[in-house]
Amino acid sequence: MTGIPTLETERLWLRSWRESDLDRYFMLRGDEAATQFIGGVTSRDDTWRGIAMLLGHQILRGYSIFALEEKSTGLLVGYCGPWFPLGFPEPEIGWGLIPSEQGKGFATEAAKRALAFAFGPLGWTTAISLIAPENLPSKRVAERLGAKLEGSTEFRGRMCGIYRHAARIQTSTS
Repeated sequence: MTGIPTLETERLWLRSWRESDLDRYFMLRGDEAATQFIGGVTSRDDTWRGIAMLLGHQILRGYSIFALEEKSTGLLVGYCGPWFPLGFPEPEIGWGLIPSEQGKGFATEAAKRALAFAFGPLGWTTAISLIAPENLPSKRVAERLGAKLEGSTEFRGRMCGIYRHAARIQTSTS
């Protein structure tokens, strides 16, 4: 298809998006609480367009946010990965989980692998995660990853903390 690699962790596949992901992804994109920090609820149609945008990012930039598939169930549980869309201040590692999948450590597990990919094959030397001050779960993920709050910026009408992920030698793929 587009050369999107499949990455692996102990419990997850970080893989390309499929049209069959739509209904599960809409469980995240259609949920008010889950989307309060990522632009708000979208319709099912706009969720489909969002998947297409992520695949387009892969073509334009050579990398993109991955779909997260739980190995034991084969179900989409969320998204995570490197991206740098137009308007972002720097390359970012982003993540999000379907509400029923939160609190299981999937975001941290996937983001560790995504960082290893960004700092390894992609050759990044740094990355950020933009996180709203009220988004306590994402702040905790960033902190578990070793990211440091280095300041804040207004981004798309909202103040966000800039959490800096420093490049370091990654010896594990999980």
